[in-house]
Amino acid sequence: MGNDASIDDCKSHVDALLSDRSHSKLQETSYPSRSLHFLGELPSNSSKGLTQEAKVKLNVFVAGAGLGGLATAIALRRRGHTVTVFERAPELGEVGAGIQVPPNSTRLLVKWGLLPYLQDQAIEPGAIRLRRWQDGSIIGLTQLVPDFRQAFGAPYLVVHRANLQLAMYRLALDLGIDVRVNSGIKEYDAETPSITTDDGKVWVADLVVAADGLKSEARKVVLGGTDQPPEKAGFAAYRAVVDAARMRSDPDISWLLESPGQNMWIGDQRHVMTYTIAGGKTFNMVLSHPEDSDPSTWRQETAVEDMKQHFRAWDPRLTKIISMISSTLKWPLLSGKPLPRWVHPSGKLLILGDAAHAMVPYMSEGAAMAVEDGAALAEVLSNVETREQVHSALRVFEKTRILRTGQMQEASLVNGKLLHFADGPEQRARDASMRPEVEGKRCVQSANQWSDPMTQIWTYGYDAEKEVARAWNRSRGDVPKL
Repeated sequence: MGNDASIDDCKSHVDALLSDRSHSKLQETSYPSRSLHFLGELPSNSSKGLTQEAKVKLNVFVAGAGLGGLATAIALRRRGHTVTVFERAPELGEVGAGIQVPPNSTRLLVKWGLLPYLQDQAIEPGAIRLRRWQDGSIIGLTQLVPDFRQAFGAPYLVVHRANLQLAMYRLALDLGIDVRVNSGIKEYDAETPSITTDDGKVWVADLVVAADGLKSEARKVVLGGTDQPPEKAGFAAYRAVVDAARMRSDPDISWLLESPGQNMWIGDQRHVMTYTIAGGKTFNMVLSHPEDSDPSTWRQETAVEDMKQHFRAWDPRLTKIISMISSTLKWPLLSGKPLPRWVHPSGKLLILGDAAHAMVPYMSEGAAMAVEDGAALAEVLSNVETREQVHSALRVFEKTRILRTGQMQEASLVNGKLLHFADGPEQRARDASMRPEVEGKRCVQSANQWSDPMTQIWTYGYDAEKEVARAWNRSRGDVPKL
């Protein structure tokens, strides 16, 4: 929000407070505060969670059936729009292993009715423990259970990416969404708008939403022919899994399976994040390390040995688990920068998800941002009263989401710096700042962004639907209700 808009928002709140002596309309403040959070939990306010159906129903095409595309399709369909998803792959199947689903995302997924589709596949870890690279001693601690449910109204979950995608796909089908696999898009016409699929067929819609990933073709169209792809961040990650049954037989490492939790060893330019997925049957590992070489030169046949060399002098318990890895995939870590726009000047084609805001995984918020994108798009479109307002609504969506996702790109890069100090003065100061949370003391501020109170509220307390609705109301000159 610009400075003038912030002042106007503050004035509107003050006027409303002075004009109403009662508490009946008290809902929010223009300044950062959670002092009114308790009001939203009262039974009398339970109706606020009901979905507002769109007054203007659109025929929407979504390009891509990844997590972002399916989230967008579900959010739009729940508002009454007709949605068709086009996916190039012959069948759905996310590449990768585990994924973290933080409260700013799970709160939306719960509202959409997704959790029953996950059944027992998702795990709620009790805590995130940051461990010293050399010996595994705990140097940072974020308590997730029960803290995150209480503070943010939703759990922090971990799940296999494929299970999450399958759950979203099943929900999409049950909502009446037409998901067309083996239907790649080779051309976007932003003016009509229409898409041309690989078989040459032309499809016409009211709005095209492209969630077509890092190598997005739609991004080039939105940006006027000049692409702005994500850049190499100077790191890569090995992704691997270990059978939990093998670990249970070894007392040196079986303790990692005794209670659900995330454990991250951090050191000089490297870290290893671990947690169980697939109902506790699989131990998921992500091993981040410096890498500037061209991915085309990487050799899959030496990947496991190369990975072991990166962490050979680390905590012996960790290296024992790494020795159990029989295969791994190496991924370059990329980060975009805030784009000048997400919406084509025609107002009929837009991008979101990784196509719009790729980020390194160091805040575990990439997929969550895509879920927020879908929720925010559906919310802002539900507020328009005529088709002529759709373009204006998309501009509000664009402005709101570019700021949010751009700041999360920044936070993710910052976390990478914080996690990767070499031993020395900065590392010791960082560890000292995290010591109170390890000792169970009240945390006022922390270098651990998962525990830092201000970062927590900004990251996990963010309500994508509420924020874009407020932005829309401001754009229409509406006085906020207090």
